[in-house]
Amino acid sequence: MLEPEPPAPVASLPSETPPPPSSDEDFFSSASAASTSSTSSPLTPIPSPQPHPQIPISWPQDGTLTLAWVTNLMLAFDWGSKNLPPAELPSVLPVEAFDRLVLTASKMLHKEPNCVRIDNGSGLGPDSRVVVVGDVHGQLHDVMFLLKDAGFPSDDRFFVFNGDYVDRGAWGLETFLLLLAWKVFMPSRVFLLRGNHESKYCTSVYGFEKEVLAKYADRGKHVYRKCLGCFEGLPLASIIGDNVYTAHGGIFRSIPVTPAKRAKGKKNRKIVSNPEVSALSLGSLEELLKARRSVLDPPWEGANLIPGDVLWSDPSMKPGLSPNKDRGIGLLWGPDCTEEFLKTLNLKLIIRSHEGPDAREKRPGLGGMDVGYTIDHVVPSGKLITVFSAPDYPQFQATEDRYRNKGAYVILEPPNFDVPVFRSFEAVTPRPKVNPYYDFEDVIDSDEELDLALMAT
Repeated sequence: MLEPEPPAPVASLPSETPPPPSSDEDFFSSASAASTSSTSSPLTPIPSPQPHPQIPISWPQDGTLTLAWVTNLMLAFDWGSKNLPPAELPSVLPVEAFDRLVLTASKMLHKEPNCVRIDNGSGLGPDSRVVVVGDVHGQLHDVMFLLKDAGFPSDDRFFVFNGDYVDRGAWGLETFLLLLAWKVFMPSRVFLLRGNHESKYCTSVYGFEKEVLAKYADRGKHVYRKCLGCFEGLPLASIIGDNVYTAHGGIFRSIPVTPAKRAKGKKNRKIVSNPEVSALSLGSLEELLKARRSVLDPPWEGANLIPGDVLWSDPSMKPGLSPNKDRGIGLLWGPDCTEEFLKTLNLKLIIRSHEGPDAREKRPGLGGMDVGYTIDHVVPSGKLITVFSAPDYPQFQATEDRYRNKGAYVILEPPNFDVPVFRSFEAVTPRPKVNPYYDFEDVIDSDEELDLALMAT
């Protein structure tokens, strides 16, 4: 079945207006292009006079964020990335403002369920659109272009981000904080889900921890700890319009609970559960809602396996449900499992992320990530889609030949929000020059062969 044609590409125009910019202004000194075809060409870069942001950023006295505050934060991060060394980020966003932003956002996130619902009860209506975004990995300028291209969050424009805000890219902290600001400003229109990189293990290997320490120096450990605490509060999944399930990695297993026999004379003895089962089966929405997500690193063993499955699992063309031995955590699932999951939950689409061009070149039978998305399974009940929103990924690449992939996002439209419109876009160029925060020449290209002992500590 042919996919619907997306809207025509929208070009960014230069701004002549001083800060704080409005939602229609351009934050970039060069342009990117959005399209639906890998054959489209990027727009010619348009020089744009860049107004100086209002810095340092201070938290509003009444604690209420405005569009002007959030867009000034965008402008400040963009300006700082091009004009200041990383260690001067506190002159843009002092620790005091960081603390208030992260605390406010964390309180909101921790109150949300493991699986957030976006439906009529949350304001989804006949004029609404839902934008689903995949991995962005600290590519700040591409995220800002995506927001401009899709249109800022508004009463009729919802955003669901599928996680992996940090690591690999050089501006993971600014990217994450910018999205937290949008969440605080529009909590019922912006939904931030957790990715596998929102964890202690991944951020210690792929650069985010060192990035934070470099940018906030003696307060770096404090800033990093606050970010980890915020990661723990990120929901795991979403259901959009009663038809679409989104999560970073994908679906999850059932965890049967087998109570041990109660010893005589031990009235208050704790019941021991045994999650070990000989055959894997798909989990239910009720099990997802009950899972304990407040962990620094999702467990790969024991009773709390659902968060690890949701964040780390991958689709396969081989039927069945099996352990994901390549990653050492999560599952592999085939088209038959996609059909069972959709049919059981009465859904039409699964939209997940988690795999960029480096991971996909090692996955036989699945499409590459050249245009930022793939349709992995087509089954009677619907489809499984992977969307990846970091173009020209990874930012730092050891090989001479870059992947030069496009990024993409998905637009879901009324009335049923179950027909995906894909929007591909090129990377914003040139990227500001910056050094990596991890040894990208030695570290694993994709999230394979995990050091589980290091994760445990």
